[in-house]
Amino acid sequence: MLFRSRRAVDSPSPTTPTPIGEVVADSLPDGMKIAGAWAWRLLAIVGVLVVFGLLIIQLKEIVIPFMVAILVGGLLVPVVGWLVKHRWPRGIAVAVTLLAAIAVIGGLVMLIIWQVRIGSSDIQSRSISAYEDFQSWLNVTFNINTADFNDYLAQGWEAIQKNSSTLWSGALTVGSTAGHLFTGFLLALFATIFILIDGKGIWNWVVRLFPRKARRAVDGSGHAGWITLTTFVKVQIFVAFVDAVGIGLGAFILGLPFGGFPLVIPIAIAVFLGSFVPVVGAVLTGTVAIFVALVYLGPWQALIMLGIVLLVQQVEGHILQPLVMGTAVKVHPLAVVFAVAAGAGIAGIPGALFAVPLVATLNVMVTYIASGKWRETTRPGLKEAIKQ
Repeated sequence: MLFRSRRAVDSPSPTTPTPIGEVVADSLPDGMKIAGAWAWRLLAIVGVLVVFGLLIIQLKEIVIPFMVAILVGGLLVPVVGWLVKHRWPRGIAVAVTLLAAIAVIGGLVMLIIWQVRIGSSDIQSRSISAYEDFQSWLNVTFNINTADFNDYLAQGWEAIQKNSSTLWSGALTVGSTAGHLFTGFLLALFATIFILIDGKGIWNWVVRLFPRKARRAVDGSGHAGWITLTTFVKVQIFVAFVDAVGIGLGAFILGLPFGGFPLVIPIAIAVFLGSFVPVVGAVLTGTVAIFVALVYLGPWQALIMLGIVLLVQQVEGHILQPLVMGTAVKVHPLAVVFAVAAGAGIAGIPGALFAVPLVATLNVMVTYIASGKWRETTRPGLKEAIKQ
């Protein structure tokens, strides 16, 4: 009797109704249950990403300079570390590295400006002559007079202004005025200085923001992501160098002289610097090379120069970026292509610039955490960060 009474108490009464939710869940096929479990988790992740993206858009004047500083730091931190290993004081190593980087970039820009100023009068006269010859050719070949040609130019410029808002929306993301640009430059400069001086200290502070149990995983994933980021910067320099050599070599083969204006080397330098700005940089520098060929060599040579620029850009977009960049940062080439396209569509030029390093860094960090490698190794100095 005692056994039966306990069994009667523990087991549900045959007349007790089953909750409707359980009935529905039991009636669903296993595939539907799995799909539903994945669906709400994916919706939660997408919601977090949307909120995070909106927050970045609202704080873009701070986020963009900071991300630029991280990219620059990824290039300069190894140089500072090399100098420190050779017994340079860290302050002097940081100052010398930063000043050398500014001097190199500023020197390249000043070389271009200097060459343009030298040949400004010559290119102006040649441009006017080429423009008049082109108008005469249009009048003879297509019966288009000067007034009609000017009307077509005005209509084309108006169409460009209407349809280029998306392309240029991100070109001046840190601001549309010189004041905003100057502020963004100062923020990026100060952030770069602090990253070079005390990058490890800044990262340890970030790690301490997480719960103690998660700090080891966060720290290890951050270091893995930093290695990927520095690799990306080095590969990007290589890609820009290939662009500069390809277009510069094409200009040299066409017959653009080394002496006087235009110079092949300044054109190659402009292409090298412009290649760091996706979409607009490559288009503008390529257009300059085509224009110089048109003015100094003629329309057929300009068409050949156009073909060279397109060929180099196709090699960059379909070979260097997907294969070389994708292999270096451990991202599939198809993901590189879609990341650049999505970044450009969402945030314009800054989105295209930061898309690949962001996707590559996040991919490595998530993979590192999921692999569980952080349970095996502990970085020196992390124990103090975990205890605090």
